[in-house]
Amino acid sequence: MKSIVLPPLSLLYGAVTRTRLSLYRRGTFQTTKLDRPVISIGNITTGGTGKTPLVEYVARMIASTGKKVCILTRGYGQKDPHLQVIVSDGYGVLASPSEAGDEPYLLATKLAGQAAVISSADRIAAGQEAIKDFGTEAFVLDDGFQHLRIARDLNIACIDATNPWGGGRLLPYGRLRESAEGLSRADCVVLTRCDQVESVAALREQVSELIEGRPIFESRMRPLRVVSLKNGPETIAVPGRVGGFCAVGNPGSFFKNLRGLGYEIALERAFTDHHAYSQGDVDTLHQLAKETGAIALITTAKDAVKLKGLSFALPCYVLEIEININEGNAFQKLVLDRIHKTV
Repeated sequence: MKSIVLPPLSLLYGAVTRTRLSLYRRGTFQTTKLDRPVISIGNITTGGTGKTPLVEYVARMIASTGKKVCILTRGYGQKDPHLQVIVSDGYGVLASPSEAGDEPYLLATKLAGQAAVISSADRIAAGQEAIKDFGTEAFVLDDGFQHLRIARDLNIACIDATNPWGGGRLLPYGRLRESAEGLSRADCVVLTRCDQVESVAALREQVSELIEGRPIFESRMRPLRVVSLKNGPETIAVPGRVGGFCAVGNPGSFFKNLRGLGYEIALERAFTDHHAYSQGDVDTLHQLAKETGAIALITTAKDAVKLKGLSFALPCYVLEIEININEGNAFQKLVLDRIHKTV
């Protein structure tokens, strides 16, 4: 049934998307310029491109120059999507994962003392409030590639090298948010998970044609450490067979990272992206782990923020990662030049 229903819906989705983009190009739909520099980071496919680690990377980079940074995010998965939630004021975390959404909460905890985070469907209003209340000097617009209401000083698109074109079909039949030609709006492209494919040469060539020779950067997700879910930030070594589970856009990448670190994975369980875990989910994981001989569970940092209130019969650990960009100095110069140029 899906093969019959979804292709026509994808055609309709594509027509609506093209019309919307055309209306912005013509000026029928207005774009608003915030009174501070804006670095937008987004993608042309749904989920799993490594966008959130790049948002963290860029926010941390800008903060290191002494500027007050605020991340503006839609807050996908938050309890009430109509509310504006101040997840962090730049000093401490002020909201729960359910109030903020899992990724905004993760960003707020990892960037505490370095960047404010606001979850809001109206990111223009959120940005104006951040300037007034927090003295924000620069913005990182999370998931901003299709959010054309806000003008941006640098438009960064992420492309996952392991699945760059989302099956080549538009939503809902495929994972493309818009056609690949939409990349022409990008000022630069960051290819993620380049270490998980044999070569990115052909992909670089495709992308270069679409963005007319603008910069392309290659990157990988670098495992930082494995820590206990319950007992603090100390780095540990997990012995024996483990059960891996996650609710992220690209679960295969997570499991591949675990295997690359030498873990023997007895169980692989992938939930849908942004899944809200219940105690029943955890109990089922324990039972499956027992059946497969796993002596511990391991998950992602994004999942961990939703799991701390649940009870685990087995030890549960968290794999923390960061993005590592080839030619990082050139990428940093591109970002910071745009920040300083618009001040």
